[in-house]
Amino acid sequence: MDQIERVRDFNRFYTQRLGVLHDHYLGQRRPLGEARLLFEIGDGAGLRDLRTRLGLDSGYLSRLLRALGAEGLVTVGPHPTDGRVRIATLTAAGQRERADLQARSRESVAALLDPLTDAQRERLLAAQSQVHRLIRLATVTLEAVPDDAPEARACLRAYASELDLRFPEGYDTGTLIAPGTLTEGTFLLAREDGQPVGCGLWQGALSSASPSSRAEIRHVWVSPSVRGIGLGRRLLTALEQDAAGHGVTTVRLGTHPALTEAIALYRACGYREIPSYDSSPYNQLAFLKELVL
Repeated sequence: MDQIERVRDFNRFYTQRLGVLHDHYLGQRRPLGEARLLFEIGDGAGLRDLRTRLGLDSGYLSRLLRALGAEGLVTVGPHPTDGRVRIATLTAAGQRERADLQARSRESVAALLDPLTDAQRERLLAAQSQVHRLIRLATVTLEAVPDDAPEARACLRAYASELDLRFPEGYDTGTLIAPGTLTEGTFLLAREDGQPVGCGLWQGALSSASPSSRAEIRHVWVSPSVRGIGLGRRLLTALEQDAAGHGVTTVRLGTHPALTEAIALYRACGYREIPSYDSSPYNQLAFLKELVL
């Protein structure tokens, strides 16, 4: 069985065991979609946020809200301070139904865990955590954008703010690549659920001898909200692959001793330390890697 069929087989097994294939999820009189929406609305939620969080299109979300509204469980109205924003709110009946859903869900999970030993439960929870991280990583999107795009600049500002706190000498934002100056290279932006969560770029080295065979990787940054899932490695690999696709055979980068996580990543990805190649006060360590075309 190939990898794709193994994932499909697991999905079929798991959805059947969770009971999501019929219209009475957890013994309530509604399908999973409506039950999940009740849970997500909680103490109130904007429709735009619900669409993003659940990955629903506007039409389907509206149908779910109408169905719950017809039962007196949900109301939809303008935000109290911003009439442009529409908010879904649970009625008293909706709150009772949500509380019942929570109790049934806990009972269902308890029944699943009960036959297992303590060691088996820990293995299950560890496996679930790993699946969660890997699926998050797989669903983050990487897109080449102009270096002056608003989301790109927002990521660079977040990157600079963090370095300013971590470096003993602080960080001068004038060191960032200037907007609109990346003429030979690629700026990659990472998004999770449509929100920017990371960035990085490569740019051609200013070498008259071989201007297209050597490049520098800069400004690799991952938001704290997605650290620990492997996005830094994925970004770095994507930059290397993009550079190699443009004829680059060698990439180098500089970093600061305070960035121990970044240093560990570069070494794990096959970079070797070299003498410093520029005068930046922040590039106190330098690394190089030969790319395989």
